[in-house]
Parts: sequence; structure tokens; C-alpha cells
Amino acid sequence: MSPTREDAWATVCEYTPSESLRRHMLAVEAAMRHYARAEGADEETWGNVGLLHDFDYEQFPDQHPMAGEPILAQKGWPQETRRAILSHANYSGVPRESRMELALHACDEVTGLLIAVALVRPDKDIRQVKLKSIRKKWKIKAFAAGVDRDDMVAATEAFGVDLEPHLQNVLEAMQGEAEALGLAG
Repeated sequence: MSPTREDAWATVCEYTPSESLRRHMLAVEAAMRHYARAEGADEETWGNVGLLHDFDYEQFPDQHPMAGEPILAQKGWPQETRRAILSHANYSGVPRESRMELALHACDEVTGLLIAVALVRPDKDIRQVKLKSIRKKWKIKAFAAGVDRDDMVAATEAFGVDLEPHLQNVLEAMQGEAEALGLAG
């Protein structure tokens, strides 16, 4: 029997004590589920990839995501899931080939920017964030400086979507999970 979303969340909680990193993974899960629906793909598989993609980062920062691959294999996660997670890191040596792999890379950095935009709002409510605010913050290089905008643009282009609709899609996916993300004001 294949592992479930509950199994994915248990793994995240086992390896990731940081609430902020857990919320990042929940945000990527929401975005991946959105794109799975849009692509007619398996929402559970894509969502689990998004949820698990950084589970090993805190415990193995210098070996992420390679350190997590054997852990996921031992827990019964399929090759497709493990490969997608490996591919999201540019330095892993695993090229992104499938739509799911391209989507993960396109969604990962974007969620960090959107969380940062929500957190600077007085109400800290992602449901109140508009695309206009994101565009404005995008131009400020010091804002969310750890978010690689060039990588975001390249990842979005590789996924075959335009940047602004992609930002809107990910924003809407995250807005639907505002409570779980701790961004409901």
C-alpha cells in the first residue's frame, strides 16, 4: 500500500521541528495540488511531493535533498516522488523532466516570496494580498533577499507558464490554506 498524505505529514513532523519550514512545505503542497488539478494529474501524488520536498533540510542541510531520498525509500515512497524531490535542488544532479518536477521547482521559491509579502502586512493575512503588492515587493531587491528571483523566473519559464499568472495561481492556492499556513490574520 502506498504511503498517504498523513504519512507525509508524520514524516515532516518527525524531521522538521521548525514551524516556519513546515508552513513553507504546506504552502508548496497547496500550490502543487492546484497545479495537479489544472494538469489533470494525481493531486495526492503532487501534493505529497510538495509537502515532503524539504523534510530533511533541518536535519541534513548540507546533504539536502539527497539525505532524504533513502529515508523516503525506506518509508515506501515511490521512485516518482523521490526523484521529483531530488530534482528540485539545482545541485542534486537530477534533471527536471516531468510536469510534476517542473511544477515543484516553479512553486518552491514563489511560496517564500508570497509568505514574506503576507508577513509584512499589518494583518499578516495572505487572503488580503493582491498581485499588485507582490509586483511592488518583487522590485525591491532587499525585500525577501534570500528568494532568488532569477531562479523563480527560469523555473516558471521551464514550467511553461507566465510569471504573473503563476504568482496569482500560487497566491490563490495559499489563500485557500491561510489557516494552516498561519497567515489568516
